[in-house]
Amino acid sequence: MTIINNSKTDPNKILPFQYPWAREYYKSGVANNWTPEEVSMQKDVEQWKSQTALSDTERRLILWNLGFFSTAESLTANNIVLSVYNHVTNPEARQYLLRQAFEEAIHTDTFIYCCDSLGLDPEDIYNMYKTIPSIDEKDSFVVELTKSVFDPSFSTEGPENIRRFVRDLIGFYVIMEGIFFYAGFAMILALRRQNKMVGIGEQFEYIMRDESLHLAFGCDLINTIKAENPEIWDKEFKDEVVDLIRQAVVLEQRYAHDACPQGLLGINAEKFSQYVEYVADRRLERLNLPKVYNTENPFPWMSQATDLSKEKNFFETRVTEYQTGASLDWD
Repeated sequence: MTIINNSKTDPNKILPFQYPWAREYYKSGVANNWTPEEVSMQKDVEQWKSQTALSDTERRLILWNLGFFSTAESLTANNIVLSVYNHVTNPEARQYLLRQAFEEAIHTDTFIYCCDSLGLDPEDIYNMYKTIPSIDEKDSFVVELTKSVFDPSFSTEGPENIRRFVRDLIGFYVIMEGIFFYAGFAMILALRRQNKMVGIGEQFEYIMRDESLHLAFGCDLINTIKAENPEIWDKEFKDEVVDLIRQAVVLEQRYAHDACPQGLLGINAEKFSQYVEYVADRRLERLNLPKVYNTENPFPWMSQATDLSKEKNFFETRVTEYQTGASLDWD
């Protein structure tokens, strides 16, 4: 039995587990359950309405990130439900995919909650993927990368089709969730460190924890498919993956300069760009590919901000420890 192309899979027979790691991701996701309404937005509303609490640069940064994430989360959810779940035939992996889809719905609800609380025009926020070129470029890059697997006639039979499916998984798990989200995370959490928009910052911390699990599961899924179909992971495909990640880094760096053109206290677009390179190298290593940038992490506080001292579990091995959302302590 394999994790894809297993026509004998009985959707009602999840036991015995063939991939216990997939079951662990499901349990970890459930343990981290949360909803946006648990987080108070009172201080955020006061700062947003104030004439002096936030600079124009900070307001731009907040709006750009709400605009990007509001559509990116929907794109990711659609991919899980319409593509990945359809082609991953293993029951315990599918169980986690259902959990991930639920979490993407929570994330989407988070941005509705933020927009409603701040009194933002949803037409402005939810259409930024059309009106802001650097957001449109990121979304279009992933959509173009993955559109072939949405063809109703697509199947994962044969090496080339398996390769196309793995390309889709890399597009959403590694590039969208693993690279395109991270400059935005750093921007919002940098504001939170300055005691600004702390409600949005806390919700982003919860989202980042969820995304860490999504990314880790996606990489384990990709590496399992590679191990079970070693013929797809040839030098040509490896080189293609590295090139795609290079392109993704350029797009995320362009977005970082667009969202934060003037810089803020202790942070600027150049540091965000360095952080994207650092993150990209981590993603390459997780796929057993060599690092490209060898850039040091310019934001070591990111580990403290989201308790990623456990990131070895997330990105390099297995998830072994997690907490329920209600009991998390944020520094």
